[in-house]
Amino acid sequence: MLWTQGMGILFRLACLGVLVGVSAVPQEAVELRSGDVVLQASRSSRSALIRKASNSKFSHVGVVEVASDGVFVIEAIAPVSRTPIETWRQRGEGQWVTVLRAKNLDDAEARRVVAEAKKQLGKPYDAKYRWDDERIYCSELVVKAFARGADRTVGQQQQVKSLALGKLELALAKKLGISPDQSLVTPGSLAEDESFEVVADEARAFAPASGVGR
Repeated sequence: MLWTQGMGILFRLACLGVLVGVSAVPQEAVELRSGDVVLQASRSSRSALIRKASNSKFSHVGVVEVASDGVFVIEAIAPVSRTPIETWRQRGEGQWVTVLRAKNLDDAEARRVVAEAKKQLGKPYDAKYRWDDERIYCSELVVKAFARGADRTVGQQQQVKSLALGKLELALAKKLGISPDQSLVTPGSLAEDESFEVVADEARAFAPASGVGR
């Protein structure tokens, strides 16, 4: 009887060990490349309004840099920063990230895109979404990095008054110094740009592609 009970306990422990072993197996990491574009729904105070205005699940975007010291996102926050990818991922709702890759973007172009994005480091965030170089907002950084680094037009310029905003929201925008007639690019318009392909749309770990800086 004692032997039978002992064997039962050993069997249950063995099963538990198998289950723990299976659960401990890490998911295959998503390979990132320099020049990839990452999007998320941030937890910022303006996130819900940005998503509503653009009919999109996204409110924030940045450019990936794969470097010898790690994988980073060049992003326009306050100020423009070089943020570790895992830190960036964890800031988003549900830690969910969509990764876009520009079609036919070669390594040299990708490096130039990253270099242009990094020229904005330290610059103040533009809460009025104006198209100048004194301050910068997240999707503006991405658009200018691709235009200046790879001679590519990405995203779509839209007038504020053409977005999905009600009268009260437009009045509030005007009070904040955002003109209904000015044009801007939303993260959502980048997500819909057919010059990109989606390479990941999930909450998983990230790793650099084979060859640092690729």
